Amino acid sequence: MLLTISLIILGFILLIFGADLLVRGSSNIAKRFHIPEMLIGLTIVALGTSMPELMITITSAQKGATDLILGNAIGSNLCNLLLILGATAMLRPIELDKDVKTMHLPVAYISTIAILVMGLGLFGSDPGIINKQDGIILIILYFIYFLYPIIIEVKDIWKTRRENKRSGEKPKFNILLSILYIVIGAMLLKFGGDLVVDEASELATIFGISERVIGLTIVAIGTALPEMITSVIAVIKKEGGLALGNLIGSCILNSFLIIGTGALITPLAFSKEFDENLLLLAATILFIWVSCFVGKKNTITRYKAGVLLITFVFYMWKLFI
Repeated sequence: MLLTISLIILGFILLIFGADLLVRGSSNIAKRFHIPEMLIGLTIVALGTSMPELMITITSAQKGATDLILGNAIGSNLCNLLLILGATAMLRPIELDKDVKTMHLPVAYISTIAILVMGLGLFGSDPGIINKQDGIILIILYFIYFLYPIIIEVKDIWKTRRENKRSGEKPKFNILLSILYIVIGAMLLKFGGDLVVDEASELATIFGISERVIGLTIVAIGTALPEMITSVIAVIKKEGGLALGNLIGSCILNSFLIIGTGALITPLAFSKEFDENLLLLAATILFIWVSCFVGKKNTITRYKAGVLLITFVFYMWKLFI
């Protein structure tokens, strides 16, 4: 058992370092060719920090461990909003900007309801199954979500290139080293994903715990570590908006891309327990959105953070008890 736990921890370490190398190498190459930072953040960095979830999804789908896929995605979202957002806002209150209120929170809520509707079979598919067609819809929704800001940013690429050409500015990044980062990062993600999935399934067998609970807890918290580290650092640097954007964006990506990719590879069994977790997630998103209009407006205060943390404790208690 000790070896199994050690291998799970090793797998998470490989996932975190792999995602970091992949983001670093990709970002260097993107900056070398004068691609705007917003575009990098919406694509390379967003995907990079969610690579642990994505790799575990692909590995789990290939091994038929579909409960780990839904458990990991839904559990990561609850971990992001209840534990990580609660803890970071407890360190320093976080202000919500206009884009988070008007776009990202509503989309996060819609993505959660979409998964619930698909799982219940209200889109015409079999109830209790998220199938390949549902997966295609989710992936399309993911790309639509990012399409508008990307188009806006692409307009500035040529302007940036012309300005850099006139000024003679060229970011000094070693292309070969950046490519090496990407290759090593991808390898670490692959091996880390295999370790986490295999050993988490073994741990579930040892303790007689379902893969669903393992996915909602151990795997979800582990794969949320990149978001946790990013958010804590952002809050320490007094960039609370960045922390919140990172967490909300990750939730949307998990619902659309992660679950969509899993369903595209293999049908995902959807149990009643996932209904309850999705309803809690939807209620959490609504609580954060409503907090924009009550008390200290547009701010997640320490009081509101306390509510999130207490909810997370009861959520964990209910899962295991």
